[in-house]
Amino acid sequence: MATDDDPTIPPPVGGVTRIAAQARAAHRRRRRRRGPTLVGIDGPAGGGKSTLAERVAAALDDAPVVRMDDLYPGWDGLAAAVPRLVRWVLSPAEHGRVPRYRRYDWHLGGYAEWRAVRRHRYLIVEGAGATSGRARGYYAVRVWVDADPGERMRRALLRDGDMFRPHWARWARQEAALFGADRTRRAAHIVVITSSTAPDDDRP
Repeated sequence: MATDDDPTIPPPVGGVTRIAAQARAAHRRRRRRRGPTLVGIDGPAGGGKSTLAERVAAALDDAPVVRMDDLYPGWDGLAAAVPRLVRWVLSPAEHGRVPRYRRYDWHLGGYAEWRAVRRHRYLIVEGAGATSGRARGYYAVRVWVDADPGERMRRALLRDGDMFRPHWARWARQEAALFGADRTRRAAHIVVITSSTAPDDDRP
């Protein structure tokens, strides 16, 4: 699965600034705690999460980004990736240890090498399910990124083409089940809408 970077996603406006400001404020409040200040960027496929994460990372002094695409164990693995995220990344980070995770190889259909996350004051996790379930409480800032369904699908198919096309409905059902049961959007501190028709204040 590829990331959802897409040149058609609107340019950064207020969203990046708000997220970075909240992350810095949270970091100041927790200076005596071990580990990085965690920022989670969640939402459905094609919403613009990866693009937003890169911009937030740049605003936070080149903070590292962990991508859920590297954790999903295949096209049916959305929910299964959340406990892996907690065990490999969030819990170690919270306790001041270096997070390490196994990257899922989408071409080989299995987990590959272990990767260590470099140390930094901040750590960003982006991808569907990043702030869901047991992962939710670890974040100082939770962000929900979304767009009109038609626009999201257009972006995803433009990005991944034939690779994603047969899996779109299957993945969307998993998202609907997870986000619906978890009320993920309602738990977000910041909601960013990346549709081309969204007001500027809601764009990243």
